[in-house]
Amino acid sequence: MDGMRGGRMRNPYQLTEESPVYVISVAAQLSGLHPQTLRQYDRLGLVSPDRTAGRGRRYSARDIELLREVQRLSQDEGINLAGIKRIIELENQVTALQARIAELAVAAEGMSAAIQQREAAVHASYRRDLVPYQEKQTTALVVWRPKRND
Repeated sequence: MDGMRGGRMRNPYQLTEESPVYVISVAAQLSGLHPQTLRQYDRLGLVSPDRTAGRGRRYSARDIELLREVQRLSQDEGINLAGIKRIIELENQVTALQARIAELAVAAEGMSAAIQQREAAVHASYRRDLVPYQEKQTTALVVWRPKRND
């Protein structure tokens, strides 16, 4: 379903935050990092930009945000690059799990609706000419006495 979003075709020329459009020099300026730092982050697997046919790096707006976050975690929080890589992996895992939960919620709603339809069909199939018999309830008191042996 490439190009599909929300059940309709997405314009292939429409730019999104995942569109790889920035060359490394522009990405470095936008993120406030040196191009060599971006190359190092790519080698370490922290931020992996898309590649052109000629193997040139192309960064997306999301990649730029991630570069800024890596810099913040490293400089402001004092987290080493291995720790940052683990944080990114865990955040990606959380995002994937949230997407899966949303899928399962939609599936559960569909199943619930299907069950309700089947239940309604069963109730609609009941024969109307049969009437359940109910005994009248009385308030009479019955006393039992055993037989005497006279």
